Amino acid sequence: MNALLSIAFVLCWSSGFIGAKLGAGSAAAVTVLMWRFLPLAGILLVVAATLGRASWRGLAARDVVRQAAIGVLSQSGYLLTVYYAIQLGVSSGTTALIDGVQPLVAGALAGPLLGQYVSRRQWLGLCLGVAGVALVTTADAMAANGVAAWAYLVPFLGMLSLVAATFLESRSRTRVAPGVALTVHCATSAVLFTVFAVAAGAAAPPAEAGFWAAVVWLVVLSTFGGYGLYWLILRRSGVTKVNALMFLIAPVTAVWGAVMFGEAFGVQTGLGLGVGLAAVAVVQRDGRGGRSRKTGRSPLPDPHSLPVCPALKPQDSGHRLSGGCS
Repeated sequence: MNALLSIAFVLCWSSGFIGAKLGAGSAAAVTVLMWRFLPLAGILLVVAATLGRASWRGLAARDVVRQAAIGVLSQSGYLLTVYYAIQLGVSSGTTALIDGVQPLVAGALAGPLLGQYVSRRQWLGLCLGVAGVALVTTADAMAANGVAAWAYLVPFLGMLSLVAATFLESRSRTRVAPGVALTVHCATSAVLFTVFAVAAGAAAPPAEAGFWAAVVWLVVLSTFGGYGLYWLILRRSGVTKVNALMFLIAPVTAVWGAVMFGEAFGVQTGLGLGVGLAAVAVVQRDGRGGRSRKTGRSPLPDPHSLPVCPALKPQDSGHRLSGGCS
């Protein structure tokens, strides 16, 4: 049963990148995102006003504002760059891989920003992760036709947006229920994407069945499927298990994109993905076994304890999670 749940989770999470590719073929990125979040935010607000009212009690206005800011960084900014990059022609697998190095970057920055010790092995893991991204990005750029070189910088902006959200969340002293955070994030995204779409004159959805199929795909598989399975596996197996699965997203997305859209997947792409997974293994091993010079604690949270998805903060597990959701 656990194996089947793990497979379903990886597929549902990867489906977000595939859904972005599907939507990019029929409408602008802001149009797809607007219609993805409007119905989702409506559902969550109705649930908050009825079944989830208790979770909102005692929540200060500043806590809601902080969650809105985290949502802008970890969801709105991240997803807009992912969708825009794919719309520009960057492959879904490359976009997923660039997103996947976010825990490594957050780990590296935790030293100077949070005063946590970063070991040599963890720096080696970060360098390996960057090398893996470089290999896959180069292979994608050589295989792509008509894709501007600067387009490959767009997913990096989204990844850095996730990192910023990570540290903003880490400084929060108030525990916010996951349902409340998710509702605030999605409502904020719905407002922002609606404003962007209206300003760009792209609010009207296209009269194509493919567009609505992409929207349903994203809401059902990526949001409810990904989020739901995340929580189920988290409660059954713990945060280390579920976050380890996150690092399978890039290779699965790359293969899926190659099969479904004919995206390039050659020897160099496979090598780059392998190097990226090796980077995770290096950092994970050090994060479990290392000790801080000053406190005796682990020198730095390994990638499996670092943020991966907005609003998914299992407070009872002792970990704080914040980050992007495909």
